[in-house]
Amino acid sequence: MKAVLMTAAGSPDVLKVQEITNPGVPVGDTELLVRLVAAGINPIDTKLRQRGTFYPEQMPAVLGCDGAGVVEAVGAGVQRFRPGDAVYFCYGGLGAHQGNYAEFTVVDERFVAHKPNSISFAEAAAAPLVLITAWEALYERGRLEPKDNVLIHAGAGGVGHVAIQLAKLKGANVATTVSSQDKANFVKELGADEVIFYKQTDFVQAALDWTNGEGVDLAFDTVGGETFGKTFPAVRIYGDIVSILEPDPKTVWKVARNRNLRIGLELMLTPMVQGLVESLQHHAEILEQCATWIDQGKLKIHVSHKFPLEEAAKAHQLLESGSITGKIVLLISDE
Repeated sequence: MKAVLMTAAGSPDVLKVQEITNPGVPVGDTELLVRLVAAGINPIDTKLRQRGTFYPEQMPAVLGCDGAGVVEAVGAGVQRFRPGDAVYFCYGGLGAHQGNYAEFTVVDERFVAHKPNSISFAEAAAAPLVLITAWEALYERGRLEPKDNVLIHAGAGGVGHVAIQLAKLKGANVATTVSSQDKANFVKELGADEVIFYKQTDFVQAALDWTNGEGVDLAFDTVGGETFGKTFPAVRIYGDIVSILEPDPKTVWKVARNRNLRIGLELMLTPMVQGLVESLQHHAEILEQCATWIDQGKLKIHVSHKFPLEEAAKAHQLLESGSITGKIVLLISDE
């Protein structure tokens, strides 16, 4: 089968389309053989390509955590799926288990969800990592409650655009930062109540003005770097701030401490890296619930760019150029 192999750590040029062994059948007792139709591209893919995977001794590697496709064969113990079912999931692509930049993959049924019926395979492939990340960050780390005021950084991005919608589904009020009028229009369509142009406006002051000087109940940092520490004074006393990135080593924690902020760190890849089966099953449960909301028209996935599998390197180049609205997807086979 065709797959995009990462032959070494480095620039996008290390991604090469090659023929590799099809996972084939028979599959394991609870496993599915999936014919992949599309694969999502995420920042973790570009980071692993640049610096090497979590398992450098297992090279070359196939990247890509997000996949969507059709079940081709099932193990003897599989209960929830049958051949022909459309599925989506976030599994593989970190170096140990084959990723989804390929024509086929094998994945345990416990980590897979039924694809939403109302969207394309491309949209489904764009969804899993960002949905799980935003869900865990807002609902579990941030303990978001109805009527809470939440500040979401980079609301037009991959994680940000679904975080806005998940926050609104919870009944929260949402402020978000953007860089352009086009992105402002986009996040307003998603339900954002307050749009902050961070390049022209002090987002801290804007958040305080929006909350009558109190600060937001929850801030969600999807940007990292200096943004994390700069957000502390925008959060109310005893409030929450959650980041999906490692805090800058130069972060000054005094304001967070003085305001008794609760700090949350979110890395949805941890269960895959650590082999936490129950947590991976929980990820599938999240995707099943999100599929229901998608089919009810309550949740949308925005795909801004699509590339054929052979142009994975170009897709990585585009993602690394920055300021992408929504998600980028690789198209592998016909739907």
